[in-house]
Amino acid sequence: MCLVEINDINLNLGSFQPFLSISEALPLFCGFLGQNDTEPIILEGKCLVVCDSTPSSEPAGNALGMSVRSGSGRVAFSASRQTNHEPTDMSNRTMIIYFDNILVNVGTHFDQESSVFLAPRRGVYSFNFHVVKAYNRQTIQVSLMVNGWPMISAFAGDQDVTREAATNAGLVIMEKGDKAYLRLERGNLMGGWKYSTFSGFLVFPL
Repeated sequence: MCLVEINDINLNLGSFQPFLSISEALPLFCGFLGQNDTEPIILEGKCLVVCDSTPSSEPAGNALGMSVRSGSGRVAFSASRQTNHEPTDMSNRTMIIYFDNILVNVGTHFDQESSVFLAPRRGVYSFNFHVVKAYNRQTIQVSLMVNGWPMISAFAGDQDVTREAATNAGLVIMEKGDKAYLRLERGNLMGGWKYSTFSGFLVFPL
């Protein structure tokens, strides 16, 4: 890892090939001059570049080991249950808990129809859930599944509490294309009324 101060940068966005003119740390006034994405943009000023020693791990177009983070890397979702019934195929075959009310879906990686989150890239992800059981004495057990394997679980089974929830949270390393969802292992859910929620977000990429 290295830190370099640059007084002039010429980036040709049409070809994504950076041409850097680096001098000793000279503070200048910062500014931008550009026309469109096919013409150079001149950055003048005191700029700080973070050099990554493993540029091959970065997406194509980032040369010289410079790590570029943009808004496209933001991933977050949160959903709640608004209806009382699961889609028939989900209830009978998969036992995936259905969340039909989307609160946040930055990056659109949570599929409302299947209630499955699809990881867009390798990284550390944070998940949490709060699932309320039905008005009965049955115990419910809920698991966070990744590619069909339970990662964390929670249960609610107090005989004297009618509105108890199975709640848990944790960090999971996921690869690009991995799927995460909640599975009802046993018991019955309370239903809708937006009491039950499922949320997750990308903490940082790997």
